[in-house]
Amino acid sequence: MNGDTVRRLALPAPGKLNLFLHVTGRRPDGYHMLQTVFQLLDWADEIELAVRDDPDISRIEGPDDIAPDDDLTVRAARLLQRESGCAAGVDIRVRKRIPAGAGLGGGSSDAATVLLGLNRLWALDWPLARLAALGATLGADVPVFVHGRSAFAEGIGDDLHAVELPGRWYVVVWPGISVATRDVFQASELTRNTPALTIAALPGIATRNDLQPVAIRQCPLIADALRWLEQHGEARMSGSGSSVFTAVADEISARAIAAASPWPAWSARGVNVSPVHVALGLEV
Repeated sequence: MNGDTVRRLALPAPGKLNLFLHVTGRRPDGYHMLQTVFQLLDWADEIELAVRDDPDISRIEGPDDIAPDDDLTVRAARLLQRESGCAAGVDIRVRKRIPAGAGLGGGSSDAATVLLGLNRLWALDWPLARLAALGATLGADVPVFVHGRSAFAEGIGDDLHAVELPGRWYVVVWPGISVATRDVFQASELTRNTPALTIAALPGIATRNDLQPVAIRQCPLIADALRWLEQHGEARMSGSGSSVFTAVADEISARAIAAASPWPAWSARGVNVSPVHVALGLEV
């Protein structure tokens, strides 16, 4: 593709799972130190971008419950336009599949896809590292989607080390409620001293999601979803919730379990390279 000729792109914005999430400390500025593994999924929102000849940035389709000016896609486009000095604008369409406030990274992934897509459409040719650094100012999960690899993450979630994960199938269950990440991290009962581990130690060490007990206290329905899903395997909450997931043997099993869920549920395959990077032909 060439930025001089391509004026419209329809791109996926994939979800993610946190296969575990440990809170290892807290910095003086209040940010929490984390360790996690981000598993990218082949299940995605769709972002459509159309270049404008004027500098206007407009979300012409998107979720009704998020005002355009608050949408991370619009904020990402305006930030990139300002930092790059680009004179062009864009019309943005956001077609959501990944629920908001579910711990699946939907909003962050949407923002990352906008950065990647506009980098191509506006012919900026920024390297991924520069886009990721810009994305980090929008949210801690944006960089992993910009870099486009399943990864072991440390620091505040922005120190990323690509990992090769087995291509498992997952069932993701959303109990129909949103969780405020800020409220979970600010809870006094949150464990903040889990010992740090190394990538090499991962295969043989027990892991957990330190945010899960706090999120359950705030939203007991998460525990109901976990109990239901645990009929089919070890289940865990993703991110700060509210979605829960389990790995299953194959696609047929995943689809059958998702279809039987009393809450909205999806089958999704874990991937090591983001679908948006595949669509754009980016090397990661």
